Amino acid sequence: MLARFFAIPLWQRTAAGFVLGIFAGLILQEQATVWLEPIGDVYLNLIRMVVAPLVLFTIASSIAKLGEGTGAVRLAIRTVVWFALTSFLAVLVGLAFGHLIDPGAGLANLPLGEVREREIPTPLEVLIGIVPTNPFAALAEGKVLQIIFFSALVGAALVALGDRAQTARRFVDEGAAVVFRITRWVIQLTPIGVFGLIGAVVGGYGWEALLPLGKFVIAIYAACLFHVFVVYPVLLKAHGLKVLSFFKGAFAAQQTAFATQSSLGTLPITLRQTVERLGVPQAYAAFAVPLGANVKMDGCGAIYPSIASIFIAQYFGIELTLTQYVLIGLTAVLGSLGTAGVPGTSIVMLTLTLSTAGLPLEGIGYIVAVDRIVDMIRTMTNVTGQMLVPVLVAREEGVLNHDIYDGHVAWLPGDPEAETPEGVRAAGI
Repeated sequence: MLARFFAIPLWQRTAAGFVLGIFAGLILQEQATVWLEPIGDVYLNLIRMVVAPLVLFTIASSIAKLGEGTGAVRLAIRTVVWFALTSFLAVLVGLAFGHLIDPGAGLANLPLGEVREREIPTPLEVLIGIVPTNPFAALAEGKVLQIIFFSALVGAALVALGDRAQTARRFVDEGAAVVFRITRWVIQLTPIGVFGLIGAVVGGYGWEALLPLGKFVIAIYAACLFHVFVVYPVLLKAHGLKVLSFFKGAFAAQQTAFATQSSLGTLPITLRQTVERLGVPQAYAAFAVPLGANVKMDGCGAIYPSIASIFIAQYFGIELTLTQYVLIGLTAVLGSLGTAGVPGTSIVMLTLTLSTAGLPLEGIGYIVAVDRIVDMIRTMTNVTGQMLVPVLVAREEGVLNHDIYDGHVAWLPGDPEAETPEGVRAAGI
């Protein structure tokens, strides 16, 4: 019976958990947070548990392997360029849908929610903060950028030492394999976790919060869906890649991102899908995906600040100038890099964008009521972009495994015999 359950493709099981969670939330209503939220919390704790060791071992292993070739720097540059380019496209989409829907037009006397003040670090503080004073503390506290920095140094040291570090290199590689196996086990619980998370959101959220801000919510969802299902497919087609294959491979991570509302929380699944379902070499994906989970925020860092800025300007009757549009765009593209690793990135990004464009910061208080609702689609957009860019770069560099990408062969989750992607024929992905 259990074997038959796990034979069902993960995305189908997750979709079933998603639908059942909605029904459970509607039935339980306020009690959903009591009965369902703990299920989601346990699942989130499990996937957060593997984030720090996953980043440590996979980054160190990937840098060591990339360092053996000549294209490591080129891969990194291409990755960052594509991060910036797709973020710029996301800003344009956000501005377009903001004016198409006019989410703040005609609104007045909205309740002002409480907004916790956040300190925005300077770019210099962000750069200094990437270097950990204690790498073990960074691991314990889950500071991913600091873990990436330390892991990259370990990988570079392994390359520099060569044959003298064979034992250490084997330890890092085997550590990555162990953490990947644990990650696969945790991923099998995704349908249950999604059931609890979605049920708690549906049951604990009142429609009265959504009605006045319905156009704002629609604008965010419409822009994110357009960016994911129109802009991204155009980029895939331009690279000669099958669009359906990408979304089949990305779907499990998209579902999890929508339910968890956390790019870092989804990171283990994002990395697994990028390698085992989209055919990106693990040595490169282990570098690009964790980096993207910190700095690649098309939903939170580009679309959301763009539409929110237009909403707030319309609500306060402010006519935006061309200069303000340029400032909004530049801040949205560059700001996520400058606030990487800061908790509450969407609010920090919006604060930074409003400050730069000279718009009233108190406007944030009018849209916090629906933040969790829009955060689901924002995070799904973020994670999709974090998988898309490594696929595009791998395709450009000629290292994408097309057999995996097109679904001809695949790693099967939880299969102890499936240690390499070439090891098994794809089954129902």
